[in-house]
Amino acid sequence: MKHYNVYRFALAALLVGGYPAGLAAQDESDNTPYGTTSAEFLLLGAGARGAALGGAYSAIANDVSALYYNPAGTALMTQPGISLSTYTYVADTRYSWGGVAFPFSGGARAFGIHLGTFGFKDQPVYTAEEPEGTGSVYSVSETYVGATYAENFSDRFSAGLTAKFIFDKLGDAEGNAFAVDFGTNFHSALNNHPIKFSFVIANLGTNISYGGDALNSDVPREPLPGEDPVPTLPQPATLRTKEFPLPTVFRVGLAYDVLAGEDTRLTVLGDFNQANNNKAGFVVGSELALNRLGGSGFGAAVRGSYSYTAANNLSPISSSDTQLSSEEDLQGLAFGGGLGYQTEGFSIGFDYAWRYLGVLGSTNYFTFNIGW
Repeated sequence: MKHYNVYRFALAALLVGGYPAGLAAQDESDNTPYGTTSAEFLLLGAGARGAALGGAYSAIANDVSALYYNPAGTALMTQPGISLSTYTYVADTRYSWGGVAFPFSGGARAFGIHLGTFGFKDQPVYTAEEPEGTGSVYSVSETYVGATYAENFSDRFSAGLTAKFIFDKLGDAEGNAFAVDFGTNFHSALNNHPIKFSFVIANLGTNISYGGDALNSDVPREPLPGEDPVPTLPQPATLRTKEFPLPTVFRVGLAYDVLAGEDTRLTVLGDFNQANNNKAGFVVGSELALNRLGGSGFGAAVRGSYSYTAANNLSPISSSDTQLSSEEDLQGLAFGGGLGYQTEGFSIGFDYAWRYLGVLGSTNYFTFNIGW
């Protein structure tokens, strides 16, 4: 049995250390299109469990939040459920997410609807001419609505597809887009311990172009050279904006249960991700779940992770240890936990996550789940 343990811990070591090694040798002289996408709120996640795992959740997603992280995981749900999440983001903005999912056909298929919204209200407008404020205010409201269908094609493989509409309102300018998410989940066993592999591509869709009152303008008529100015009325016109792509992300996830007891599970996870507006990144994390505490229906979980995102390095020129570089190194840390109660036909749970955003501070996630 010793050689099985070697395989088990070698796999765990790969999850924890393999991704960083593969990313270290990237060429820095690239043309990565930082800051070229719109509707970035689509990357803010769904649920405190996934947030505590740094998004490295696609391989084990099997609850309502799988609607966001991996549509294929929705087919692994054992009962219908509702999930509601909210957290305060930077600069007094707020992101909220909610979803409901229903397995049917004896659990072979599942369908779900979900919604995410981000924004703020009534912020004062400042201009160069009026640095103290113009007296007017503006608001931002970004929303997506999605519908997911997932199916188990065998006892080891599931796949899912999400169609979603994105509505982006930035002050008096607004735009919309359509996108799809596609995900797969392969689940098997290694040395009688569950192992899961996932592939997800998210936010693959149309570009966003903006219109609205903010782009309406009166263009004055310039006088002809050599002639006296003639009073004329300005000509109404509409400014045109560039189309912006959505933040499309490709993810590959791997999860392995180092401990797989009847009431105790320790899972090690890894995630490789590549966005169209950033260099490649990775996440490593772990989750310890304890079920039926004291023989009751109560359970608890503890989670933690570290995420690496290339664009978070704000000071690549200086290699000296500074407060800023320390903030960058710690950015990506996340941890959290959850409490739940489950019977044969009912479950309820609460999850919490804390995530560090470097120089932007930290944020707290709260999620409420119910199943029946």
